[in-house]
Amino acid sequence: MTPAELAGIAARAYRHMTPWTEAEFAATLSHPTALLTVGEAAFVLGRVVADEAEILALATDPDGQRRGAARAALARFERAAAARDAVEIFLEVAAANAPARGFYFACGYAPVGRRTAYYTCPDGSRDDALLMRKALPEN
Repeated sequence: MTPAELAGIAARAYRHMTPWTEAEFAATLSHPTALLTVGEAAFVLGRVVADEAEILALATDPDGQRRGAARAALARFERAAAARDAVEIFLEVAAANAPARGFYFACGYAPVGRRTAYYTCPDGSRDDALLMRKALPEN
């Protein structure tokens, strides 16, 4: 998936925050620590540094939601991160995004912290980020 395709999905999917731009996706993908997994209508973009992985963006095209695409892309990301020797994964999710929080909780992620006023919303207001973590099974 190209940076333009990633930005297009993010623009349609991110209703609670300002989506990433094509340039931001391209810059992130240019780093050697970047890890991208894709599915039919979803992607997970993150990075793996030492024994930790971090999810930076996960999006599902609205036309493909509720069909398991995000769960499949996330499972691929977790396996790929473990293959790079990650033992845990972290992510931030908007506090106002109840569906995403529920999704991550159902996938085994637990809240471990909060970042106040972390996200900028489309209307200019700010939203907190909940920091979540999941331990990966040992290889």
